Amino acid sequence: MATRSKQEDTLDAADDASGASTYLVPGLERGLRILAEFSAREPVLGAPELSRRIGIPRTTTFGLLQTLESLGFLERVNGDRNFRLGVALLRLGFEYVNSLELTDFGTPILERLRYATGLSTHLLIRDQRDVVFVAKAQSIEPMFSSVKVHVGTRLPAHATVHGHVLMGDLTLAQLHALYPETKLEQFTEHTPATVDELYECVRKCTALGYGLSEASFERGISVVTAPVRDREGAIVAAVTATVPRSDIGADTEKTQLVETICAAAIELPMRLNYRPSPDDPTAVIASNKGSA
Repeated sequence: MATRSKQEDTLDAADDASGASTYLVPGLERGLRILAEFSAREPVLGAPELSRRIGIPRTTTFGLLQTLESLGFLERVNGDRNFRLGVALLRLGFEYVNSLELTDFGTPILERLRYATGLSTHLLIRDQRDVVFVAKAQSIEPMFSSVKVHVGTRLPAHATVHGHVLMGDLTLAQLHALYPETKLEQFTEHTPATVDELYECVRKCTALGYGLSEASFERGISVVTAPVRDREGAIVAAVTATVPRSDIGADTEKTQLVETICAAAIELPMRLNYRPSPDDPTAVIASNKGSA
């Protein structure tokens, strides 16, 4: 058996003391940070802007961009010096979605929910300041099929009821850390303007056990969204149904839809061996549907 040197032992001890950060690869970290800068709101970026944001020399940035381009993670826009995300990332995204245990169990539930309501239904998760659609069941009803949201679509969490539901576990301090700016980006007159206003929206959804939006983010679109919790009771996803009009309808219709969405949101974690607490408001609403 090979004998270890004192130098090797010293290096290992230093690694243990400094933690996982010892193993960070700067080039890889920078490349991933470049990819993270692209979004639906900023699909095209160039080396000067990326260099400024990440804080590295422009020549280094361009070298990283060329490497990412050669691997298919970025592609040039019209042969220019600007870039957008490449198809290799799409492949990785689909592989990630397909690997989610939630999507395996959630897709059949979304399909049953679609047939029960006639509406398009979706499963969402939160990625920092965005909500991401990871599974869907498109409505087959002609009057309800006009709204098409693709898997992978991102929306701003603070501006949507989906985000308010998904951020239900966050404290006010955590929201301030997530949104350090003084004013939040406005999309409609209903968008929370400050973190304190956002926190009020989040707390309201948490207390109700669901979120309901009637044309508050997109004109002519209403949604009902309910949280999905994991085995520890933490919010990990949300189930939603989309109504392609500015109001959901009469109070009776609204109540029935809320109960149906909440029942689906409770069924999914129960398949993953989570049993909601008796005072879970989403579970209480779901039980109303079961006793109706």
